[in-house]
Amino acid sequence: MDVLGTAGLILKARLERLRRDERGVTAVEFGLLALPFFAIIGAILQTSIIFLASQVLESAVHDASRTIRTGQAQSLSLEQFRTEVCDRLYGLFPDCAGLHVRVNVVSNFQSATVAPPLSQPCAAPCNWSQPESWATGTRESVVLVQVYYRYPVIVQLGPLGLSNMSDGRRLMGSATVFKNEPF
Repeated sequence: MDVLGTAGLILKARLERLRRDERGVTAVEFGLLALPFFAIIGAILQTSIIFLASQVLESAVHDASRTIRTGQAQSLSLEQFRTEVCDRLYGLFPDCAGLHVRVNVVSNFQSATVAPPLSQPCAAPCNWSQPESWATGTRESVVLVQVYYRYPVIVQLGPLGLSNMSDGRRLMGSATVFKNEPF
């Protein structure tokens, strides 16, 4: 037998042993499945945080609007109302100065139109197209309160991601319409 034949037999035997060896299978499987697994976990957590933040914003706006409805906000400024909303957000919003607040008196409930204060289509950086407003009205006025926030989305999954703005953020908003009490 020549040297090449012997080397071929040795190589064949070692490859056969390597094929039967299963010691690293778990590490290889983990390596293959880790990235999709952690991406799914991240997407689930991001979705949960966005839904929670959206609900907390909704509750904060309704609770803070109570000060307008009862006449307590007559002495407040727009910044103080923003602070009232921010105090109820439990740290879920990174920058409360980013809240866009619009409080307007409307003639009746039917005339209350809610529209995001962004120009459409929104090109990055998606700045506010309408100014903030602060008009709490008088007794028995119909008031429309709108609060919007551009929430950062950390986990971007391409077109299936949670961002609904071209700059990778998600526009969240809350609006409520009510009639002031006879204060």
